[in-house]
Amino acid sequence: MRFDVVTLFPEMVTAAAGYGVTGRAIERKIVDLSVWNPRDYTHDKHKTVDDRPYGGGPGMVMKYQPLHDAVNDAKQAGDTTAKVIYLSPQGKTITQTLLSEASGISQLILVAGRYEGIDERFVEMDCDDEWSVGDYVISGGELAALIVIDAITRLLPGVLGDEDSALQDSYTDGLLDYPHFTRPEQLAGCSVPDVLLSGNHANIGRWRMKQALGRTWLKRPDLLKKKKLNAEQEYLLQQFKNEVE
Repeated sequence: MRFDVVTLFPEMVTAAAGYGVTGRAIERKIVDLSVWNPRDYTHDKHKTVDDRPYGGGPGMVMKYQPLHDAVNDAKQAGDTTAKVIYLSPQGKTITQTLLSEASGISQLILVAGRYEGIDERFVEMDCDDEWSVGDYVISGGELAALIVIDAITRLLPGVLGDEDSALQDSYTDGLLDYPHFTRPEQLAGCSVPDVLLSGNHANIGRWRMKQALGRTWLKRPDLLKKKKLNAEQEYLLQQFKNEVE
């Protein structure tokens, strides 16, 4: 899969993407990452990428032309079916489902805005969608782009050492993850649950499902409202509630 990031801070993206899962995927050529700086597409000696907003107000607005030209070059370097995503607080909230669907696209062009925003005509004419990492504001879209790249990369075949790892992550099945334990068995008076030491994989699977359901009920009840539980899941969730109460 190919990622292209349009950013005023290309080194910020390439440096951070060079670590961990994403870095290994790039080294193994499962993922291709390119960055495009709008300043390289300006036509004045000051390499101006922003200007004052029409109508007045604080801050500066990124100009249309440098962004447009950068995106066009990114398209020509990759796939003509590329999807252009503007990362902004006004976008749809990124979910695991959205990322899973996006992992099937051959090229994503991620536009990282800065300043007060970007010219709305670029959003309307050049972007296919707007995505947001949440209901808060950060200084630029680079961190959001890195989150998208990391989250999608781990879904790609051959990226994770254990192919089941991505399938068991939080949100993959609409639930939070179950708790994890490792050695030592005893720690500050707290023991690893007996079921995890039993070797009975059926019981372990049921315990993990119960914990995932219970954690979601406690921490993110909104997720449960969106998920249709089967009879066994309903039973396990009720067991968890009875144990808590």
